[in-house]
Amino acid sequence: MTSTRRIAYGIKRLLDIAVALGVCLALAPLLLAAVLAVRLTSPGPILHRRRVVGRGGREFDAFKFRSMRVDADRVLKADAELWAAFSANHKLPNDPRITPVGRLLRRYSIDELPQLFNVLRGEMSLIGPRMVTAPELERYGAHVDTLLTVQPGMTGLWQVSGRQTTSYERRVELDMHYIEHWSLLLDLQILLKTPLVVVRGEGAY
Repeated sequence: MTSTRRIAYGIKRLLDIAVALGVCLALAPLLLAAVLAVRLTSPGPILHRRRVVGRGGREFDAFKFRSMRVDADRVLKADAELWAAFSANHKLPNDPRITPVGRLLRRYSIDELPQLFNVLRGEMSLIGPRMVTAPELERYGAHVDTLLTVQPGMTGLWQVSGRQTTSYERRVELDMHYIEHWSLLLDLQILLKTPLVVVRGEGAY
């Protein structure tokens, strides 16, 4: 890596910390409201810890507000058709496991706000490729090594290019394009587009 590139990545990290801290403070009332909504409307923990793969292949728990029933895995595996649909894209348009409050949190990406703490811990970046679980790595084929050179992001090209409505293959293409053409300007462009996409609830489920 060139010295210019190292400096750019250093700036990216500083911006991650500054923006994550600022958003945490600004959205503190919303975070508290989400905590209460999850706690009061369904049994189970407030946070869901999703085991994902980060830079260098290191696994960590990505935090999210819990948006599913506590027996979500049982519901999924008990229905062969549902399991087949999930296996294809790791997403379900009309997922019966999601709670009413969870559906609202997901529509506006409020469920992902706890990942700001993953950013502060240095496990994620504000902008980056989509986070994936270890079993999903095989979907990246020859691109796996490239994917693992960077931190996953809270948002990225996939977020501003259709979110869940894009095919898995297209998500891989977008992730590779981001990594291969990364710049601070690209991050800024994605960061500026994300709020509008989130407010509109485009491609979210």
